[in-house]
Amino acid sequence: MNDVLITGASRGIGKAAALYLANNGYNIILHCSKDVQRLEGLKKEIENKGVKVRTLAFDISNREETAKALEEDIAQNGIYYGIVLNAGITRDNPFPAMENNEWDEVINTNLNGFYNVLRPLIMPLIQAKRGRIVVMSSISGECGNRGQVNYSASKAGLIGAAKALSLEVAKRHITVNCITPGLIATDMTENIPEEAVKAVPLKRMGTPEEVASLINYLMSEDAGYITGQVIGINGGLYL
Repeated sequence: MNDVLITGASRGIGKAAALYLANNGYNIILHCSKDVQRLEGLKKEIENKGVKVRTLAFDISNREETAKALEEDIAQNGIYYGIVLNAGITRDNPFPAMENNEWDEVINTNLNGFYNVLRPLIMPLIQAKRGRIVVMSSISGECGNRGQVNYSASKAGLIGAAKALSLEVAKRHITVNCITPGLIATDMTENIPEEAVKAVPLKRMGTPEEVASLINYLMSEDAGYITGQVIGINGGLYL
């Protein structure tokens, strides 16, 4: 089995990762938070590549809903080979003006989502004695960013969680690594000012496909000795 679950697969980096991994022969489980109909176009595109694909919808901030959906899926189809924890949200605001819900929603989705998704999957992965987990953090989790105290906290938490988990599961041949993208050209960065792009040493945004290529590498057999690492893909930018 070479099934890979990608959370937040409907757009941006998640969508690019699904297409890239499908091109490399992986079967894909596409996740979105609500209506799977939004994944139909992507599902058909992946099917045309000759690999298997199915869709799941659940809110990763809802522990019970997430566990139910994942437990039912692996009961029917078996445990995944790879998991890409990509789903996340932003609720940017300067800290003095930040509302309680802006803090809670970001932490509950981005950080608690790590626990909610992996908790029902980790024992089946351990029993399978193999697996690849790729956690999408952010340059904001390494360096912080103005207006993103909540987001930076959640993404920094993911780095710590991934490093600790990598130590626990390494003897079962499961790798856990973090990717920390910088400015990537997705709908989440479409309003980034030109000055921010000029601050990138490579003088451009990255593409979702460049991040997807790194995810694909971390899924591969060639990356079998890489675990507990934080890998930046940021054009040399440090906020």
